[in-house]
Amino acid sequence: MSNQHDQLGAVTWPPAPIRTERLVLRASEARDRPQYVELFASPEVGTYIGGALPLDEVERKVPEIPARRFGSFAVELDGTMIGMITFDRKGPERRGRYLRPDAGEAELGYLFLPAFWGHGYATEACAAALDWFAEEHPGEPVVLSTQSANDASVRLARKLGFTEHARFEEFGVEQWFGVWD
Repeated sequence: MSNQHDQLGAVTWPPAPIRTERLVLRASEARDRPQYVELFASPEVGTYIGGALPLDEVERKVPEIPARRFGSFAVELDGTMIGMITFDRKGPERRGRYLRPDAGEAELGYLFLPAFWGHGYATEACAAALDWFAEEHPGEPVVLSTQSANDASVRLARKLGFTEHARFEEFGVEQWFGVWD
């Protein structure tokens, strides 16, 4: 795959793999497809993101190399993908809250397979991804939205340094909106 440039024109994608104490953040590969299918078909993962998708639907929709796009990291532990982290540009066409509606701010997202919850992997991976982002986009804030009822996600956001900016209703439930800068 050829390198893609960020909408700001300053970042080449994908970056070199990011290594932490236990994990590697990298571009997705074809070998990750079974884990992506499991991730999006998981009832536990789907609890706060609108529900799990039917397995046959996920099998049809997930491409050979899943999530191969700017801002999407596969999170690897011991050679196996265990989750994903995304940075998406949030602009006026997207629903939800904004810090700067006209500025195309970055929104952090993360999903991990349930077998890897509770071990600090999400904290470790997201902290490394945020450090990378801060280096590539100095001074640019990052936002995060999660359901207020998702206690684990709100705790993780706070642990990462996000501060609550607002609460709002979207998709029929209250959302927690935080800012990291």
